[in-house]
Amino acid sequence: MVRVFSGIQPTGDGVHLGNYLGAMLGMLDLQREHDCIFAVVDLHAITLPYEARLLPQRVLSVALDYLAAGIDPQRSILLRQSDVREHVELAYLLGCQTTVNKLAQLPTYKDKLARHGVAGLGLLAYPVLMAADILLYRAELVPVGKDQLPHIELTREVARAFNRAFAPLFPEPQAYLTSGAVVPSLLGAGAMAKSVPGSFIALSDEPEVIADKLARAVTDPARQRRNDPGEPTRCNVYTLHGLYTPVAELAELSGACSAAQIGCLECKSRLAREISASLAPVRERRRELVAHLNDVRDVLRDGARRARPLAQATIYEVRRAMGIGEMENEK
Repeated sequence: MVRVFSGIQPTGDGVHLGNYLGAMLGMLDLQREHDCIFAVVDLHAITLPYEARLLPQRVLSVALDYLAAGIDPQRSILLRQSDVREHVELAYLLGCQTTVNKLAQLPTYKDKLARHGVAGLGLLAYPVLMAADILLYRAELVPVGKDQLPHIELTREVARAFNRAFAPLFPEPQAYLTSGAVVPSLLGAGAMAKSVPGSFIALSDEPEVIADKLARAVTDPARQRRNDPGEPTRCNVYTLHGLYTPVAELAELSGACSAAQIGCLECKSRLAREISASLAPVRERRRELVAHLNDVRDVLRDGARRARPLAQATIYEVRRAMGIGEMENEK
């Protein structure tokens, strides 16, 4: 079967709507027919300042969301990245073949550097670790959001360079896009991000929380009053409607907004109801899992146990190909 890998960072309290629509729905599709490995990628979460005491709970929260959304640990492997140490070893070995200039040009690095004003080696090398995550299991498909496409392309380049320089060990993975759209931030610029408070809707949010977050969401900046005609293409709430609302209703909504026949609050309320209804099964399943957290921890431990032999086999071949394997017996 085709091997699939994808990971989600525990940088906040669980998975947000952008992760869910951009990657997780693709994971659910792929696990039905493919050999899937999914990870809570905690090593990525430490590339920026973070609170160590909160990280274990955040790992558990993302694992809860994976399982609540429908990831089946009997069918797929679910693991915590740091429990399989070969991720770090392969990242170093691949990083030796990747130029700093290449990494510094990636849009996500530039964005985070501009936002935080400082960057450590971990942030610069983040895409190499992501490549190692994928190539460690020789994955061929990676369900991701549209904003991650540059990293998948870098992974392909890293695999190609290694294969050419040492040995043809790695497939060049393909991105699997669940949605062609980037799920927009509620703040009006960029995509939803767990690192930006107020920008996202979490899978675990109750209906009243979703309604409150959307009520405060930025809309068309040119529409100051209820009677002002709006421009839906400039409104993030309308963009979110496009991911949930049926086409016929969406056209009606667009016309009503443009003619000032519907206000932003009503538009937001309709969207809140649609999102809440779609996430209701996930919230219910999550509540059931919270009552059995030790079972969730066991799923992660078992996932690491099942993944290690695959990771160790890859590292063995990589080390041999690079000339740092076991020394040959002298003749």
